[in-house]
Amino acid sequence: MAANNDSALVEFILQGFSENPQLQGILFALFFFLYLTALAGNGLILMAICLNPNLHTPMYFFLTNLAIIDIVCTSTILPKLLENLLLNGSTISYGGCLTQLFFITWVLGAELLLLAVMSYDRYVAICQPLHYHTLMSRSLCALLASSVWAASGVNTSAHTGLMAQLTFCGPNQIHHFLCEIPTLLLLACSPTKLSNIMTVMSDVFFAVVNFLLTIVSYIFIIANILRIRSAEGKRRAFSTCSSHLLVVCMYYSTVIYTYFLPGSSSSVENGKVVALMYTAVSPTLNPLIYTLRNRDVKVALRRVFLTFSK
Repeated sequence: MAANNDSALVEFILQGFSENPQLQGILFALFFFLYLTALAGNGLILMAICLNPNLHTPMYFFLTNLAIIDIVCTSTILPKLLENLLLNGSTISYGGCLTQLFFITWVLGAELLLLAVMSYDRYVAICQPLHYHTLMSRSLCALLASSVWAASGVNTSAHTGLMAQLTFCGPNQIHHFLCEIPTLLLLACSPTKLSNIMTVMSDVFFAVVNFLLTIVSYIFIIANILRIRSAEGKRRAFSTCSSHLLVVCMYYSTVIYTYFLPGSSSSVENGKVVALMYTAVSPTLNPLIYTLRNRDVKVALRRVFLTFSK
């Protein structure tokens, strides 16, 4: 598939989510609903935060970044999946495959980093409340957010560059509904040792290190909450981080399952379900998790609806 190799493949066949023709219509409707819900939910989150000055705080600033990540994630994956279901199978070009790989790797890495940053924000808010506005200044928040996007961008550029150097001359069917590093490495004809090493290094940094940092933050948070004497105080403190903790658990469990098995062909169908969780279900549920458990966001959303209903 390299540009300078005449025998290389120029396109791949995406296997799709299911080969059962009786499920095609149901799955198309389900994924179309997920896509619209994800776009609408995250779009409303962005509007509510941008239009409400009361939400111009570090926590909601990072939440806007999460909403952007979720929109990019679903828009990278679901349109092609819907086309696959509608046409009972589809192909993806070499350039299209690398482009999809670039953006999905970028947003997945950015979300892992962002979740760690958000856990640090909650740690400062609960454990250092008197110094919160000093420690989480606007300049620091901007630096953290830009670092999240930049670090993940460098990572995905390296992965995509290494993948572009590989030769794909054998079977062209991807046993998945998207182009990801593990699935493409299975089809490469040339040595993949460097790509596998890079994948493991990325796993360690983006998944393991950030997961440990998140866990450490929550250990301090929970310890601090337990020292609060009043039940109401404990409830308020926990309510400020429970939504984020739920998102962290849901997201890490699916991403680690996929990316800690690079080059493995086992449990293909399970892998599709897991990939669907972090590319479609998680971006759809995130706005609901943050709005249903957050009074300030619900109030801001009501104001948005009232503004556009006039």
